[in-house]
Amino acid sequence: MSDTPVIAQKEPYAVEVTEGKTYFWCACGKSSKQPFCDGSHKGSDFEPVKFTAEKTGKVFFCGCKHSAKAPRCDGSHSKL
Repeated sequence: MSDTPVIAQKEPYAVEVTEGKTYFWCACGKSSKQPFCDGSHKGSDFEPVKFTAEKTGKVFFCGCKHSAKAPRCDGSHSKL
């Protein structure tokens, strides 16, 4: 199995999150429910990243799956 994630999109996903709610960000890039995990990583070395919202509002989740600040976008998509 490859240790390189699939690039879901070369821009972040802007998502409205709710304070206190937990989300599981897709790290493999194969989920059909981007940017969140749907279990598509099963059988690979990838695991979803747990994210608990500290406040209600917009979060920019990484879409390229190469962010050093996962699950948040750090601009890595601009170098792909």
